[in-house]
Amino acid sequence: MSSPFWLHASPQLRELVSYEPGKPIEDLARELGIPPEKIVKLASNENPLGPSPKAIAAMRAALNRAQLYPDGGGYYLREAIAQKFGLARENVILGNGSNEIIEFLGHAFLRPGDEVVTSEHAFAVYHLMAQLFGARTVEVPELPGFVQDLDATLAAITPRTRQVYITNPNNPTGTIVSAGDIERFMDRVPDGVTVVFDEAYHEFLDDAPDTLRYVREGRNAIVLRTFSKIQGLASLRIGYGMAPAELIDILQKTRQPFNVNGLAQAGALAGLADTEHQARTKAVTEEGRTLLHNAFEKMGLESVPSFANFVLVNVGDGRRVFEDLLKKGIIVRAMNSYKLPAWVRVSVGTPEENRRFLDALAAVLPPLAAAI
Repeated sequence: MSSPFWLHASPQLRELVSYEPGKPIEDLARELGIPPEKIVKLASNENPLGPSPKAIAAMRAALNRAQLYPDGGGYYLREAIAQKFGLARENVILGNGSNEIIEFLGHAFLRPGDEVVTSEHAFAVYHLMAQLFGARTVEVPELPGFVQDLDATLAAITPRTRQVYITNPNNPTGTIVSAGDIERFMDRVPDGVTVVFDEAYHEFLDDAPDTLRYVREGRNAIVLRTFSKIQGLASLRIGYGMAPAELIDILQKTRQPFNVNGLAQAGALAGLADTEHQARTKAVTEEGRTLLHNAFEKMGLESVPSFANFVLVNVGDGRRVFEDLLKKGIIVRAMNSYKLPAWVRVSVGTPEENRRFLDALAAVLPPLAAAI
């Protein structure tokens, strides 16, 4: 911070810590001196099956038009999303990942001194974006089992509160809040507070709460979803938000022209319609998630019942286990930055990847815990 450039930088950047993504496969392959295909990455909640074949074909076709700027308004993709969920195109906005829509919300509604309310163990980007705009994040302790406490969330709202995040399922815990709890919360939340339902893992739920009802009712709410998870298009960075048209109109004014590239739009449009690929992904996820939970129980390790495509597990010393697994070519996510130093988060992979992870975990744990 001694550089003279900091004298001219925005003051809120001084304390901001950049988001730390999962370790890339290529980095670990170079460090270990082994081919990238020998690495198992279970750190970023990615789709183990990859994208829909239909999405890949659509993207290959779109390459022939790569010299052209993309559709800046995302007409066809927004129209398809709207039709799928019984909305109008004006209710939909596209983002360079749903993260970018969180940034749009900051540009539109956050000022220095404002407050954003989140659960204690919530996606790190909420805090980072609030800090970027000079707002304060209020983190509310969770109920037993790491479930977001919506009564405590409501009690934390003050006249300075501008946004509340309800993440369902939550990252990194994998827990959900019920439709009834959400309804009671929405009946009492002040009208001037924007409720952000972050539903990146929505498609993995069997009986998801109907948060889109609040969009249809014209409430001050936005539902965020992504093509990164069940669609397997994380590399393309494409997500979307659904909200009342008046709210979407405000957010549209905050985005850059052509913020979502043409390949991403083509792949997302084709993938959205491939319900068979989504069903296969969900089935593989459920099978792998059950395998992981059962294995952790046999190893005497506490894990959080998950409704997403990852599992949070207490390994005693998350950083040490993370580093020991790296040496065996396995990448998981240490949870120190989420104030859970004893835990790691492991994404559900293919059956082979899950087994390799469990074998490696057993090898790096103390003997009693490793006895499957």
